[in-house]
Amino acid sequence: MIRFARSLRCAVNPRRFIRIVRLCGAASLVITTLTAHATITVTDDTGATVTLPAPAQRVISLAPHVTELLYAAGGGAKMVGAVSYSDYPPQARQLPRVGDNKALDLERIVALKPDLIVVWRHGNAQRQLDRLRELHVPLFFSEPRRLDDVAVSLTKLGELLGTSASADAAAATYRAQIASLRAQYANRAPVSVFYQVWDRPLMTLNGEHMISDVIALCGGRNVFAGLQPLVPTVSTEAVLAANPEAIVTAAPGATRPDTTLPQLATWRAWPGLEAVAHNNLFAIDGDLINRPAPRIAQGARQLCEDLELARSRRKPRAP
Repeated sequence: MIRFARSLRCAVNPRRFIRIVRLCGAASLVITTLTAHATITVTDDTGATVTLPAPAQRVISLAPHVTELLYAAGGGAKMVGAVSYSDYPPQARQLPRVGDNKALDLERIVALKPDLIVVWRHGNAQRQLDRLRELHVPLFFSEPRRLDDVAVSLTKLGELLGTSASADAAAATYRAQIASLRAQYANRAPVSVFYQVWDRPLMTLNGEHMISDVIALCGGRNVFAGLQPLVPTVSTEAVLAANPEAIVTAAPGATRPDTTLPQLATWRAWPGLEAVAHNNLFAIDGDLINRPAPRIAQGARQLCEDLELARSRRKPRAP
């Protein structure tokens, strides 16, 4: 390289040589700048590749749990829109609304000029997703299925937003919370659990849902884990036959043991049911247990405490 520079200097006059060197330095600076802002590529929860030319600056959330993930990943300042019920953290309530899970306001979405839309496939209708693809805006599908997926989602969103420092810190905190619960309840005696999603018709969740993962974390056993689909409908007779030791449901408001909720109180018609006989009817704040976001660690802690209460109410075995 030195010999080449010397030969070049001999071939041109000194002023041209200095100018060439300066041009080369400028070109090197451009290359370095382009490398610093290289494209960002991640894989979403459907296995699809999402590529951005630079960190997203205008992001729209199409699910409440996505809104929580984005804020936790440090992207609150970059959010320009969200769907209804995106109410956490409190500042999310001020975001422009772009519809709800049943109907998106596509005109509003276009007007907000997003450079990234984070979608919940199971919460947004296929027809709406097809319309979103026509906008040619990058889509990231968020479908966390296991407790550990929440931390992975935070990390990936941090990469897309250019907020990896905040996202990685939030992921580490969340992992520590889950690891603590896992260690605390690893050797507890199993408790059979019926998780009631809805009462008319009677619906539950199978073993592929994150709530089933929460139940297992607490030493519980989902009595309908083997059913299909993800949210199967069951009969009262099936619940009575399974005879769960605890019945859990989600409710708005504070997490609490609650036997006055109508969907739980109806089970008192069967006093022989194990959960009723031992008063193991529990309600947990739906925002903490149903949303696959960092706060599910709080919901998991409450469920673990409820199942521990159920263990304490067992009758001692006869000698």
